[in-house]
This record gives sequence, structure tokens and C-alpha cells, in this order.
Amino acid sequence: MALRPVNVNIKALDDAAVGRFWGEALGWVLSSEGPGVTNVEPGGAYVWPDAAALCVDVVAVPEPKPAVKNRVHLDLATASLEHQAELVARLRALGATPARVGQGDVPWAVLADPEGNEFCVLEPRERYRDTGPVAAVVVDCDDPRAMARFWAGATDWTAHEVTDDHAVLRSAERIGPCLEFLRVPGGKTAPDRVHVDLMPYPGDGQRAEVDRLRALGAVDLDLGQGDVPWRCLADPEGHEFCVLAPR
Repeated sequence: MALRPVNVNIKALDDAAVGRFWGEALGWVLSSEGPGVTNVEPGGAYVWPDAAALCVDVVAVPEPKPAVKNRVHLDLATASLEHQAELVARLRALGATPARVGQGDVPWAVLADPEGNEFCVLEPRERYRDTGPVAAVVVDCDDPRAMARFWAGATDWTAHEVTDDHAVLRSAERIGPCLEFLRVPGGKTAPDRVHVDLMPYPGDGQRAEVDRLRALGAVDLDLGQGDVPWRCLADPEGHEFCVLAPR
């Protein structure tokens, strides 16, 4: 039994506007499964779910983003320094703004989407040459080693390069983006604006998977979600995530 990461979920006051931004940023197409939800996914032959890409679901909520840095963000990949500069310029024209998160003098650009969700445009790195436009989903945490153990146990993704400061997971097929844990002490101070959605494989039960996650250290969350077909949980450091119904 194992779960697969399938979506990055972003909360927004205006899901359509934020969805349009991310669709343009990634070069992906938009759809909607209902009011208040904008789905952003690769076009062409891509069929969800697939480890080749974590789709972006933008979901409308009434609360604005808190005035603190998100504990989860996206890193975007580039193929050259010229590509990086062009992408940053294009994103700013789409409504992104520079963001200061204490990064200092670094070779990547830190921006925020139109509702303030931080993200990075990386300089070219060999590790991300085949990830697609999203290089990584990055999670701030206190203990990357512990997070790697939990998330490798929760999913079918493999842990790589696990240190005290940084851990990397990627699909067993070595396709699509990475899931990374970066040591940033301080802990969680606000509800997550961005989180990952997981899904059981066909034939595996949602309830059994949730029980397995609890045994690994996850806890149930009541976010006021009501009677919904997904289950809301938090990992051992409090990062929220959802387990969708199998498909």
C-alpha cells in the first residue's frame, strides 16, 4: 500500500485569477470541476493522475493570505540563465511581484503570485533538467530527516540526499518534480495556504490508507470541511495534506 502525490492545492480569494496566473506561468491549460475551483494541468497527452506532473488546484476561500511566509512553495525550473531572466520578466508582466523572505544574495529569484504566495524561479540546475516547469514542491520544516521518513513511508516516492538540512523525494520512475524538505526552524504559525494532495492507487482503500498514515504519525484535522470525499490530515510537524478518494 502507498499513496501517490497528485496535486498541489493553493487557496485563493479569486481562484480564477490565480489559476490563470499559474496556467500562464507553467504553460498549462485550465479547467474547473465546479464553482470555486480552477484546475491547472499540462495539456496534450497528459492524463491525470501521473507522477510526470503534480497538477495545481486553486480553491476559493474567504480568508486572505496571512502576512507570513508560506511553509510550502513551488520552485520553477529553467534551462539557462537567459531562460531564467525571460521567465522572471514574463511572470512579472503577469502580475508577480518580488518577495523578500530573508534570502540574501542568491542566484534564484523569489517572487509572489498575485495573492502573495511565494515561489522561486531557479537558475539552471542539472537535477531539474527533466522535471517539467515545476522543479520541486518545497516544504519548510524543523527536521528534514524525520519529514523524509514520514513522507517516504506515506507515499511511493523515494528519498534521496537526506541530510540534517535538506531532503529530496522523487517518484520511483524518476519523473516529474521533486518533493523537498528544507530546514527552516520556527515552526508553523498559520494555516497552510499551499498543500499537497495524495491519492490511493486503484484497489487500495482510502480508510486503510488513512489508518496507515496515522500509524506513521499523521493526525486528523477538522478545518470545517464538512462532509467531503477527501480526508484532511497533518504530518508530524503540522503540515496539512489531503487524502483523496481513489480513482
